[in-house]
Amino acid sequence: MSFLKGDLPTRTRKLVKGLAKSEPIWLKAMEHAPPATFPRADGKVKRISLLEDVYIKKFFQKHPDSKHEDAIKFSGFDPPPARLFGLRVLDLKEQGVSEEEAMAVADMEYRVEKKAKKKAYVRLKQIARLEGKKPPPNPYPSAIKEIQAEERKYVRDRFFNPKILEIV
Repeated sequence: MSFLKGDLPTRTRKLVKGLAKSEPIWLKAMEHAPPATFPRADGKVKRISLLEDVYIKKFFQKHPDSKHEDAIKFSGFDPPPARLFGLRVLDLKEQGVSEEEAMAVADMEYRVEKKAKKKAYVRLKQIARLEGKKPPPNPYPSAIKEIQAEERKYVRDRFFNPKILEIV
């Protein structure tokens, strides 16, 4: 497949010489003023790294369950907790706090926020029970529970949908 190597004018010239294609009108103009060539990346793509990446790794080492509970929302505007942790540590380090103390403070803030979310949902359930209503869905569900909620419909269909029962 040597005719695939090279830029557009080179490939077109090879096809014309091999009588696979008639000479296009634009070929002579392109030979006089060839398109700009951009440097190649040598096949190696450089890894993008941010300053907070070190602290994000440390966050996930300390809180491995956070990967499943605090999923990244691609369409959301709020950054994930791990990134907030990393940014908070960097912010504290800029203010002159040592790295260990900054990580301890950021970790404490993460835990307090997580507890506050749980308490808020418990309070919502209590209010709903007092009013005699069905408790609202959890506004802060884990990623696993969100996926299970989406799949619940299909699991029920497996047992109650006559078309699926017929297949089985």
